[in-house]
Amino acid sequence: MTERNPTVTEADLHAFADGLLPPEKQAQLETWLAENPEEAAAVAAWRTQSDGIRALFAPYAISREDDPDLIAKGRETLPKGKPASRLFRRITMLAASLALFLAGAAAGHFGPNLFARPELQLTAMEAWPQQAHSAFIVYASEVRHPVEVGADQEAHLATWLGKRMNVAGLKVPSLQVLGFQLVGGRLLPINGTPGAMFMYENASGQRLTVLVGHNTENTTTSFRFASNGDIETFYWIDGSLGYTVTGEISREMLQQVAEECYKQFSS
Repeated sequence: MTERNPTVTEADLHAFADGLLPPEKQAQLETWLAENPEEAAAVAAWRTQSDGIRALFAPYAISREDDPDLIAKGRETLPKGKPASRLFRRITMLAASLALFLAGAAAGHFGPNLFARPELQLTAMEAWPQQAHSAFIVYASEVRHPVEVGADQEAHLATWLGKRMNVAGLKVPSLQVLGFQLVGGRLLPINGTPGAMFMYENASGQRLTVLVGHNTENTTTSFRFASNGDIETFYWIDGSLGYTVTGEISREMLQQVAEECYKQFSS
């Protein structure tokens, strides 16, 4: 991961994701990540995961400003021989353990039966909107280098990405009928294999991304919808390939885009 710049380590990237680097080092890594899209996507995924963990523990946060005597009150209620610092240390360790557990589970380091209950099991299909959201966050806001290959080389873009994905006749959808022009595209890792991202923009400067990647489960689904803040994603799976359409636009417009892409990819 650090061959192009030996001074950037994985520890640096984690510190950057957590905002722990000095301002000058933070700025240097921002520049480096702009030139290294795979690492940028990983950092975005780490931040999303961290936000989820913080949200999980938010109801249990203790604030001295909210109640300055809260710690003292808690100390008075403890059984003898169990000081408050020891209790809070145990709570901290529990939180850290749960965070590591969630991170490990998300990375696939635990057994397949870890989440036996269907409602808790994260499938490869459910990972699609997460990956699409991360890619949109990283690249849609990029001004100078949002894509690797521009729209002026559309034929080359389709041939290059199709070859990397081992997909014959990969199509670049045309969305002009809906007011979106092709900006270009780039190669992305999707589910651990080469995938394609196409970016579009309308006259108002709104952007959307279309991702195409291999579907390891080899299943087929109808349209599904996922929302993350103001960012909406429609996704579907058709045999060996999966597709996502993501944008910070209305759900109705995004659905029209998804339907148009579906028609063109299926033809």
